[in-house]
Amino acid sequence: MDPVPEMKRNRFPSMNFEAEILTAPHDNSELYVIPSMRSLTAEEYVEAFKSFLDHSTEHQCMDEFNKEEMPNIMAGLGNGKSTINVLGVGSGTGEQDLKMIRILQAAHPGVFIDNEIIEPNPQHVAAYKELVNQAPDLQNVSFIWHQLTSLEYEQQVKEKGAHKKFDFIHMIQMLYRVEDIPNTIKFFHSCLDHHGKLLIIILSDSSGWASLWKKYRHCLPSTDSGHYITSNGITDVLKRLGVEYRIYEFPSGWDITECFIEGDPVGACMMDFMTGTKNFLGTAPPGLRQRLQEALCQPECSSKKDGRIIFRNTLSMIVVES
Repeated sequence: MDPVPEMKRNRFPSMNFEAEILTAPHDNSELYVIPSMRSLTAEEYVEAFKSFLDHSTEHQCMDEFNKEEMPNIMAGLGNGKSTINVLGVGSGTGEQDLKMIRILQAAHPGVFIDNEIIEPNPQHVAAYKELVNQAPDLQNVSFIWHQLTSLEYEQQVKEKGAHKKFDFIHMIQMLYRVEDIPNTIKFFHSCLDHHGKLLIIILSDSSGWASLWKKYRHCLPSTDSGHYITSNGITDVLKRLGVEYRIYEFPSGWDITECFIEGDPVGACMMDFMTGTKNFLGTAPPGLRQRLQEALCQPECSSKKDGRIIFRNTLSMIVVES
């Protein structure tokens, strides 16, 4: 039997991932393409996020907050004005936005609502517009979409020199993808009108995510491009800004049972969301996969209920005064 030729490892960087090609160095060498780990594209992230929402109680958790706390928060907005200005930052497909708009309508009947949206993903903008078109109860509401990132919007505002003020600004589960979190919060807080409120929804420090990111960070791949930020990181920023805020905690769970079933496509998609990595289970080294799966089962990350593994997805709702 001929000896196995020595292999050379070459890296060929692409726009958002690296392919590793192993080549045998003689004339009749064959090429073996080894899939390597890469970050999710924007479209892949949307698909993975949908899988997360389908198996978590995140939106139900937000609904609880809307029911228990939002009417009182909304009642204090506007200060008697005939128009209330609202800004959604990273609003996605708009489901949560419209729920809050309806609460605002109930708290201020007859008042006109000027709603502006910052959302960079064109698919999300299109889905949001379709949702508005299908809603018959939004007569006194205007919509303006800015297909921009929060940073692009900030730069645009500063270039124009005009600083529109808003009575209510919300940033729901979007600060993980922002480069400069403290300055982003500072800028949007400066966009509040007198008696305005800024709502930031972020993962709680009592969530499984906080334990995963802090205690088990070594179990996560470097391809995860998001920022590991939780509520304590946000309140630290708010304290430095010297602004008043209130924080509410609402429990939420994510059923990750399928993540432990070999070959399960749903579990594979959820692991992609968990790690920010395309085909994590198919491309990660076996040791990394095992370490992450073991970490997910730790009591500070998840619990068992009726034979299912429920990851703690507890949310913090932070209401900041102007």
